[in-house]
Amino acid sequence: MKKFFMKKKKFLSAIVAMLFSSAMLVNAAPNFANDGEKSELNADEVEYDMDSGVVTATGNVILKHGTGIATGAKAMYNVNTEEAYLIDNVIVVRDNLRLTCDRLLSDGYGHMQADGNVHGEQKVDPTAEKPKGDLRTFTGEHVDYFPDDKAHIIIPSGGILTSKEEGTFTADYMEGWLDDEYFFGTGNAHLVSPPRNLEAGGDRIDYYAKENGKAVLTGNAWVYQDNNTLRGSRLTVYLADDNKPKQKTEKNPFDDPKAKKKIIDDDLKVDQPFAE
Repeated sequence: MKKFFMKKKKFLSAIVAMLFSSAMLVNAAPNFANDGEKSELNADEVEYDMDSGVVTATGNVILKHGTGIATGAKAMYNVNTEEAYLIDNVIVVRDNLRLTCDRLLSDGYGHMQADGNVHGEQKVDPTAEKPKGDLRTFTGEHVDYFPDDKAHIIIPSGGILTSKEEGTFTADYMEGWLDDEYFFGTGNAHLVSPPRNLEAGGDRIDYYAKENGKAVLTGNAWVYQDNNTLRGSRLTVYLADDNKPKQKTEKNPFDDPKAKKKIIDDDLKVDQPFAE
């Protein structure tokens, strides 16, 4: 068995290229080794087993590639299968997304699995519709993450989505696309929006953050707001402030005396078959 060791925070460029070729540890394109961005691996100890093809970094592990940083107590990468692991106190940061968990696994095929106290944060920049921007979070015990599919997340055993500006969304099963800001939940789906003093639920909730925080509730749907209650098979509510110009309503012609007189005169001009 052939092994190579490097200790005390040494940089190992060849192994870094292999570590990042799966591309999943910090959410980027499918081939880190050829994308031209700088990669670094720092750890107290790095071991490469040439027979098994496994690279192991232990102690204060820091993985960097471009703007992405991943840290943990231990990292492993299998050169043959392209599987990568990051273990204990895992933190992954890239662009506007920060993810923490106990364990992170990448299968090398555009799929990451985060387990144990998973917590993700996404900062949303201010826009005309959302001048304050937003901070959205997702939590769960297990989260499947597909960064190349519009940052697709699946929380199969139930989780919590929050919006600082709009409220909290929970369900037994949750799924969403962070880039599209679209999420849905099924099974005991529940919304709470303190800014709207609103609570709502149903068998399923589809939430469209980019559409003024639109939430579509289906199946035994209900909404409580102030002292009002709505129930139905399908209900739609809006959780965000609407800063768009209001649609101009059509003017009532009867508010204009001249228009009112013209309408009455026109009615009197209807043919009278019995008139001389």
